[in-house]
Amino acid sequence: MVSTIYTLGGLQESRQQRWEQAKAVDAVDAKHRLDPGTTGTTAYAEFQVPTAALVPRQASPSTAGNTITSLCPDNNGTVFRSSSGITYQTVCGINYGDNIRPFLLVGSFEACIQKCDAYNYDTHGVGCVAALFVPSRLQSKDNCYLKSSIAHSTVDVGSTVEGAVRYSAAQSAHLPVSRTSTSLLSSLSTASSTSSRSSASRAGTSSQPIPSASSTVSPPGITYGEGNSVVAPKVGGSKLHGPSENRPTRQYIQYDTAPGVNLAKSLLRVGANGDLSTGYDVSPLTGVLDVNIYTQNTLAPLRNVPHISRDGGRGGYLNGQHLFMFCDTGSYSGTSPTQNGDFLDFVSSSVAVDVGMNALAGNPIHLQDGIGGWSDNVGRQRGFAPLTQGEQAYNIAMQGQGQRYAVWIESSLIPLDAETGIVYAPIIYDEVDLITRAANFTYTGNTLLTITAGGRGGPVAQRPVRKLFDQNEPEWGVNGGLRSWGPSGIGGRDGKVYLFGGVPGGMLMARVAPDSIEDRAAYQYWTGSFWSTIMPDASSKAIWIDGPIMDIDVFYSPRHMTFIAVYLTAYADSTFYYRYLKADRPIMPCYAPGGDKNSDYVENLLKYEWSDEQVLYKAQPGLAGAFIYAGGIHTRYFGSDDIVNGGTRLLLSWTAPTGQNPASAASEYQIVTAEVKFA
Repeated sequence: MVSTIYTLGGLQESRQQRWEQAKAVDAVDAKHRLDPGTTGTTAYAEFQVPTAALVPRQASPSTAGNTITSLCPDNNGTVFRSSSGITYQTVCGINYGDNIRPFLLVGSFEACIQKCDAYNYDTHGVGCVAALFVPSRLQSKDNCYLKSSIAHSTVDVGSTVEGAVRYSAAQSAHLPVSRTSTSLLSSLSTASSTSSRSSASRAGTSSQPIPSASSTVSPPGITYGEGNSVVAPKVGGSKLHGPSENRPTRQYIQYDTAPGVNLAKSLLRVGANGDLSTGYDVSPLTGVLDVNIYTQNTLAPLRNVPHISRDGGRGGYLNGQHLFMFCDTGSYSGTSPTQNGDFLDFVSSSVAVDVGMNALAGNPIHLQDGIGGWSDNVGRQRGFAPLTQGEQAYNIAMQGQGQRYAVWIESSLIPLDAETGIVYAPIIYDEVDLITRAANFTYTGNTLLTITAGGRGGPVAQRPVRKLFDQNEPEWGVNGGLRSWGPSGIGGRDGKVYLFGGVPGGMLMARVAPDSIEDRAAYQYWTGSFWSTIMPDASSKAIWIDGPIMDIDVFYSPRHMTFIAVYLTAYADSTFYYRYLKADRPIMPCYAPGGDKNSDYVENLLKYEWSDEQVLYKAQPGLAGAFIYAGGIHTRYFGSDDIVNGGTRLLLSWTAPTGQNPASAASEYQIVTAEVKFA
C-alpha cells in the first residue's frame, strides 16, 4: 500500500503537472521575434547578474482600457503562489535568454504566469521556469515571454520587465528574497481580458503556506511506501521500444573561432603524454556552442543534414530535458537505405536530447542534436566534451596514423543542483593497429565536466578541471555516482556528491561537497569504517557493492523506501541485473516528511547489505549477435509514474552493435531503449 505525500515548502504543485517529464524543445525555429527590450536603441551587456545588479525599475503608466497596479519596484524579490498553486519569485528589470516560442499577448502579469503554468501542464514537464511580462506593450503584438532557463541574464535597459521565476530555479540561482506574500496577485488589478487557466489551476493559493528563503526546493509530490520495513522491489513486466531515431537540427552557428596551437615535433610521438591534457587550455574548436546574443545572428542552414553513427548513450534529466551523452560519433553525408554515405568527421563525444517523449507510449525515442554541436554547414561536429588544445592539436596532427586522445562519457549524469549536472569522464589514449584494426585503450586519468541544458544550442559541457584524478588511482566517478540532497531538498546546493570508484571485485566510494567538486583536496574516501582525506589505492577492501560490475546506476526509490542498484556485468550476457539495499528500517531522505534533517541518507549504502542479484531485463544482442554494453537508466522520464517519484516505471537504454558499416543506414551501433515496470 502506498500513500501520496506532498513535500513541504517550495513547490507544492499538483501531481497532475507531472513535473518531471521533459519538454520537447524545438531548436529548429530560426525566426527571431523581438525579446523584451530589444527594440531601437536598447543595449545589452550579457553577464551573470549579481545581487547588486537586481535594480528595481519603475512600473509603466496605465494603458488605455487596462488598469495596471505597480508590481515593480516595491515587490522585487517577493515569493508568492500563482493561481495554479505554483510558487514563484518576482524579479524586476531583468531579462533572460532561452526563449520558448511563440511569444504571447496577454492582459496582465498574472495571465502571463498562467501561460507558463499552462505550458508546463500541456507538455507534461517543467520546461517553463520563468515568465516575463512587459506592461508597456499591451497594445503590441506580444508582451509575455516564457523562458526555459535563467542561466543567461541581461539587465533590461529600455523597458520595464516584470518577471516571475519558479522558486526552485530562483533559489538555485541564489536570487535574493525580500519577503513572502499570500495575496500578491490579488492585490494587483488585472486586465479585463485574461487568458484561460489550465486545468491544473484548481489548487488554492492564499491558504497554502509560502516558503521562506531556507525552505525546501524538493519536487511537488512523491509517493512513499508505508509500513515499518523496506518494500522488496519486484519486476512486473517490460516493453522493448526498439532502436532510437536521429532527428538532427537543420541549423548551425556560423561562428569563427581562434585557430588551434601547433605542437612541437617532440610531442607528436606514439604513447600517452599527460602534459597534453594538463598543460594546455581548453580548445575553442571543441565543445557545444551556446545560442546567445553574440551567436544568435550567425545561425545558418545546414547544407547537408548528416547521418550519424555513435555508441555509448548514458544520460540523465536536466532542466526539463532528457540527455543522451555518447562516446565516439561519426558523421556521414549521402547515406540512404540503398547507399552508404561519405565520411565527414569523427569526434570522441556527442550529445542529443529526447524530443517527442515517444517512450511514454512505448515507441522508439527520437534524438536531436543541438544547433551548437555542428562545426560547419555539412554536418561535421564539434564534439560534446571539450578537449584541451594539446589533445586537439595532437589528434589533428596524428590523424590517419591511428593515435588520438578521447574524452568519453561512460556514466549517467549526476545532478549538482536544479540546473547543472556533472560527469567524471575518462581521458583515453587510443592507439589502433592500422593493419589488424586492433585498438589499445589507455586510461590516463579523468576530467570533470559540468553540464547545463535547456538552451537552443543544445546541452553544453564545460571542463573546469583539465584532469582531476590520475591513471594510477582508482577510476573515481568513471562509473558514476549519485547526489545526496540536503535538507533544502532536491535541486538545492547542500548535501553531498557521492562517486563510485571501480576496482577489482566491486566499487569503492568517495564524496565531496557540491561547491568543492573542482578541488581534489576536498574529496573524502570511505575506508570501510570512517571517512578519510587519504585516497586508498585499487587494492582497498572498502567495497560497498561487490561483483564484476561493468555499468552501474544507483537510485533511491520512495515506493520501496530503499536504494536500488541496476547494472550490467563483465560476463557479456546482455542482461540488466538489480539488487536492493536490505536496510532494517525504511530509509527516508532528510528532506522528506519524517526524515531526519541531520542525517545523510546516502550513507546507508555503507551500513547495510545488498540483496541477492536478480534479473531486471534480458536484452536482445545486436544485429551482429554481439553483447550489449553502455547500459544505463534514465530516471524522471515518466513523471509521477517514474520509479524515483514513487511510481513503477523505469527507462533503460543500451548500445547494440550491428556489425554494419557506420556509413550505412543501419549504422555500426543502435541505441536501444526499453521500459521496465515494477510490481
